[in-house]
Amino acid sequence: MSKRNDLRKLLLERAREMRSQPNDAESSVWKGLRAKRLRGFKFRRQHPIGIYIVDFFCAAAMLVVELDGSSHVGKQEYDAQRQTWLESQGLLVIRFGNRDLDAGIDEFLEIVWRHCVARTGLARGSAPLPNPLPGLPGRGNKA
Repeated sequence: MSKRNDLRKLLLERAREMRSQPNDAESSVWKGLRAKRLRGFKFRRQHPIGIYIVDFFCAAAMLVVELDGSSHVGKQEYDAQRQTWLESQGLLVIRFGNRDLDAGIDEFLEIVWRHCVARTGLARGSAPLPNPLPGLPGRGNKA
């Protein structure tokens, strides 16, 4: 097997491992994104892209949603390098701290949905999420 195939296999195994052990924030977000619950937009969680594994990915919108919890402390340089590479692939990366979810999952999902619509030009579903707010404070949030 080639080195590339070996790496791909390792990434897939690690992604499966990460999916089986989500933190509370990831579990909460996944409940709102799984099974096309975000008005028809399909998301994958712990999805390998290149040599990286992203938290959530919507292929239709070319959108990566990252939740930065305690595992990201002290890794700002790595995260910046990773984000630069992902963006060079035409992806939009939006980042949130786990504490950003404390304001409520509906507001978080509204922000993600707005990015999906902006990136695809499609408005899936007609009604907005309940009580949309203008945005959550979050690192890298461009809402």
